[in-house]
Amino acid sequence: MNGRAVAEMTFEEAMAALEEVVQKLERADVPLEESIALYEHGAELRAHCEARLRQAEERVELIRAREGRAVGSVPAEGM
Repeated sequence: MNGRAVAEMTFEEAMAALEEVVQKLERADVPLEESIALYEHGAELRAHCEARLRQAEERVELIRAREGRAVGSVPAEGM
C-alpha cells in the first residue's frame, strides 16, 4: 500500500496494486491483522477497477451510438 489514494490511480496502476495484494495474501507468513488490511485494500482496488471498466464501456457505447452503430456491452469477465 503505497500511500497513493486508490481513487487517483489509473486502471493499470490499480490492477498492478491488486496483483501485489493477491501475491501477499497468498503467502502463508502474513499476520492476520495485515491480511485483513490487505483484503480490505484489495476490495477497494477491485471496486475501483470495476468502476473504471464501466466508465470505459460507457464511453465506447457513446462513441458507437454517435456512429449510429448498435450499442450495448458485455461486462468484463473476472471483475
